Amino acid sequence: MSMNAPPPSEAPLGSQRNREDAGDRHTAPPDSAAAARERVRRLLLLAGVDLDSVIAADVLLVTSELVTNAIRHGDGVTAFGAHIADGVLRLSIADANPRLPAARTGTVDRPGGYGWPLVQRLAEHVDCSTRPDGKTITTALRLT
Repeated sequence: MSMNAPPPSEAPLGSQRNREDAGDRHTAPPDSAAAARERVRRLLLLAGVDLDSVIAADVLLVTSELVTNAIRHGDGVTAFGAHIADGVLRLSIADANPRLPAARTGTVDRPGGYGWPLVQRLAEHVDCSTRPDGKTITTALRLT
């Protein structure tokens, strides 16, 4: 940050460019939803987002769902990236399973099925791309 820039809490949200990328060589992907949420929580704080806001709760819920699904159904998180630009958080999570997520209805024997529809509802944009060795899900969540 330059000496003339206002602190993150005073700078306009759209002017900030904050990044938490675990796809680089120095940071391993998070091994739990809690670890991913902590990374995103720090990023939101840097951007001046109130952690008690509905926006922060929605962002952290999407983070949890995507990472949990990658661990539970995708053979683990292989890459994680999050950055904020122009008032939008872009969250990218890769896993080792090329099968795309699908909505399902939970049953008594197999509860759940609510996470993927929540992600689709809360995110402004969701993109799924497959590779022979897995997939990447990228979301855009507006912070204003």
